[in-house]
Amino acid sequence: MGWELHAIATFAGHRHTDSTLRYIQLSGRDLADKLGRGMDHIHAWRISMLTGTDAAAAAMPR
Repeated sequence: MGWELHAIATFAGHRHTDSTLRYIQLSGRDLADKLGRGMDHIHAWRISMLTGTDAAAAAMPR
């Protein structure tokens, strides 16, 4: 679903995530897209748990 902060810090060569947070600028659109994908995944998981199907696998992007 995206990069974890620690992975970004490691990739950038930062020892601490505080340094990374100074430099990354996420747009509202990027955050909204990530939140939307996460909510889609959670919704599919909940449906699969309620119906006993594997709806979560069908909702995952390919």
